[in-house]
Amino acid sequence: MQPRAPIRIKVAGQMNGILSAPAFAPPRPYHPERGAFGASYSQREYGVSEADRPAFESRIARRILILVSLLAAGLCATRAQQPPPPAPAVLDRVVAVVNKHAILLSDIDDEIRLSVLDPALVGQVALTPQHALEQLISRALIEQQIRSEDMQAIEPSQDEFDARLDQIRKQLPACVRQNCATAPGWSSFLAAHGLTPERVESYLRYRLEILSFIEQRFRQGIEITPQQIETYYRDTLLPQYTPGEAIPPLQQVAPRIQEILLERQVNVLFDAWLTNLRSQGDVEVLDPSLEPDAAQDSVSGSSPVAAPIAGPGAVPGASP
Repeated sequence: MQPRAPIRIKVAGQMNGILSAPAFAPPRPYHPERGAFGASYSQREYGVSEADRPAFESRIARRILILVSLLAAGLCATRAQQPPPPAPAVLDRVVAVVNKHAILLSDIDDEIRLSVLDPALVGQVALTPQHALEQLISRALIEQQIRSEDMQAIEPSQDEFDARLDQIRKQLPACVRQNCATAPGWSSFLAAHGLTPERVESYLRYRLEILSFIEQRFRQGIEITPQQIETYYRDTLLPQYTPGEAIPPLQQVAPRIQEILLERQVNVLFDAWLTNLRSQGDVEVLDPSLEPDAAQDSVSGSSPVAAPIAGPGAVPGASP
């Protein structure tokens, strides 16, 4: 191998000197006690004699260890000052399953808001989450039964929906107080209860659908006799009037009494059918706090069927 030519280094436009390097420099032999750098490494670089070298390296190791400890302590302090990450928010969850149909917690909240439109709850306690879930379970069972039959035959018409909505806006006490017969009053009522016109329409159409289904399945074939009407008039209606108060004649209130008695019998048949439907279905409540208890049934609540709204001149105690 030929020796390498001298290397000239020019600094600031002038020749600073000439550095010559051999073409091949063999590596420094490794000494087990001196290391790869040889005996002169610590002497030449740090002025440490060979005898003081172990103590010198021990001091260096201690300083490195102290530096690493300080860096680790600073990192831990920084992490400790940072706030813990927020727990994940649960937006919604399944609280019950009805024949593979999931009922969500938000469905219960929605049912409670919509209960303000239920005439059966007028003057009664607010709907509880437990009873709201019972209503949702019942409706899910009914809807599944409706879907297994001819749905088109019971779909409410636009006229039926408009009539029911007009009835609610003009006769429901909560709506009357806010003047829901007017557009501003109706909008204010919906906003106060967190509702929208689209949600109200969906809710009322669904209830009309259930009413039509019950009408076809249970109401046909039920007959109310004149004797039953007279008995209700004498034993139930007349005692509700105070002495001196004008009492309507039987002929005037007979149609309404007949409707009340008919609804009672329909409810008996419907409740028995729904109980049997639930016992045969797969209903599972996943949230123990929403399980119904014995006291819950004694508290007033709404059935899955929309009760008619009593108009002027209605019979006292006309709730079925």
